[in-house]
Amino acid sequence: MKAVLCKAWGLPETLVVEEVPKPEPKAGEVLIEIHAASVNFPDVLMIQKKYQIQPELPFIPGSEVAGTVRALGEGVSNVKVGDRVIAFVGLGGFAQFVAAKAAGLIPIPPELDDAVAASFTLVYGTSHHAVIDRGELKAGQTMLVLGAAGGVGLSAVEIGKAMAPTC
Repeated sequence: MKAVLCKAWGLPETLVVEEVPKPEPKAGEVLIEIHAASVNFPDVLMIQKKYQIQPELPFIPGSEVAGTVRALGEGVSNVKVGDRVIAFVGLGGFAQFVAAKAAGLIPIPPELDDAVAASFTLVYGTSHHAVIDRGELKAGQTMLVLGAAGGVGLSAVEIGKAMAPTC
């Protein structure tokens, strides 16, 4: 399969596309054929060795994907081959296939396209953590989002609006 590889720390233009072995799903994992992968700020930091996670070289960057389950590892029963799913994989998303933990998969609703689905987990997860877990937004409070031009800021606004009937 083809994959984008980080073989030396640097900017995105230092990445290369090469043939690598297709992963095999282990127990509790699935093999996903990737249809879309998002590019996030942590991905760019990681390839420059500026992120808290610093994998050994070479590695396949890409933390979020959307695609179709193509094979099941031992013990997987929450999805089936052919299901469309979102996965936060941390690494390995910039490839044709990735092995992902089955327990963390999110089904893709039929009306959602792969490109939008692939950008869901990191930005909405970050915003949910900031607004709900850390900010503890409660009924009657007002939320101010500074810098709502990027994915995390926009998703924070959407989470706040979705809570509006209760806030």
